Amino acid sequence: MSKDPTDVALLTARALVLADLRTHGVETPQTVTVLEHALVERKWWVEQWPDGAAYVPGLIGQDVQEALAEHGTVWPPCPLHDDHPLYLEPELGEDPHWVCERAGTVIAPLGGLTPTQPPNERAVKDA
Repeated sequence: MSKDPTDVALLTARALVLADLRTHGVETPQTVTVLEHALVERKWWVEQWPDGAAYVPGLIGQDVQEALAEHGTVWPPCPLHDDHPLYLEPELGEDPHWVCERAGTVIAPLGGLTPTQPPNERAVKDA
């Protein structure tokens, strides 16, 4: 395994986001492609600012969430309310965590979501 901080940051981000996609049943070839695209885009960013490597997992999570939202996917669904997604905080910082903004409640760290509800039916696009 690479010791390069850029590679480590990207591989960590991939593993964390993939775990949360899997937890909510939206790990499909399409969503993995979205994740891979976000990793490619952020690789350049972290190469330009190596000190920002610790921020990459949260940024990748946000990138994937935004890309899925553009296609009508609510991810990850809020376990407290069924009408909105969770959001990552901090927007640019270390140790990102999923938050219900409505309740102001921390739900889980990135990569630590649990299946507290059935997979979000709205998250799966019709084939």
